[in-house]
Amino acid sequence: MDPSKIREKIGRFRILVIGRANAGKTTILQRVCNTRENPEIYNSDGEKVSITMLCGEHDIENEMIFRSNPGFVFHDSRGFEAGGESEFDKVKAFIASRSKKTKLRDRLHAIWYCIPMDEESRSFTKGEIKFFSQCNTGSIPVIVLFTKFDALYDGAYGQLKSEGASMEEAEEQAPKRAEDLFAIGSQLKFLYNPKDIGRPPKMSYMDKDDADCGPLMERTAATLGDEVVEQLFVSTQQINLELCIKYAVER
Repeated sequence: MDPSKIREKIGRFRILVIGRANAGKTTILQRVCNTRENPEIYNSDGEKVSITMLCGEHDIENEMIFRSNPGFVFHDSRGFEAGGESEFDKVKAFIASRSKKTKLRDRLHAIWYCIPMDEESRSFTKGEIKFFSQCNTGSIPVIVLFTKFDALYDGAYGQLKSEGASMEEAEEQAPKRAEDLFAIGSQLKFLYNPKDIGRPPKMSYMDKDDADCGPLMERTAATLGDEVVEQLFVSTQQINLELCIKYAVER
């Protein structure tokens, strides 16, 4: 089916974004939609909601839409802080409910789970472990984004210095060393069985102005599993022309 006809029929690509406070979720969505503006928020009745009305409240059913790319609809979960049993239940119910929607346009198409790697929240919380081990998302793919990755550079820098590297050498090599240490760290060991995983996560630095969202777009497209939804996503995203060309050629 022609991508333009798919967009006309289905409408928009729907993503649930999960992450703790200060996990970098807004930054990522702004990069994906190529904007610095904040999203417009609509409630389940399609009514625009002002920021002041949202103070102290949170509703996972609210839709976040950026004017720069209204083809994406984002839903926000604040993640699972200590004792966040209520939020876990809301997320679980939301995923189950959206999975049962008759119309494809109303279903949830993907989940982006943001985990910050800064000093205070480097490890998985109990709530996150519970989500990955107990929350059945069915056919909805979950893509994990490790944000604020440069927080790991200091440890890598110190390790290189202890091995005899000069300050300049350690500073230059720290990003690569951080990636290498992360690749064998506890986070990936928990999420993947290294004997079975064929495509380990790619690193994407998305806290910078020139951040490349290409790997995120490629990984999301590759995990969708449904050709129609896949084409909807590829045609909706506007930041990776190579991905559009690749899928146009393959199809």
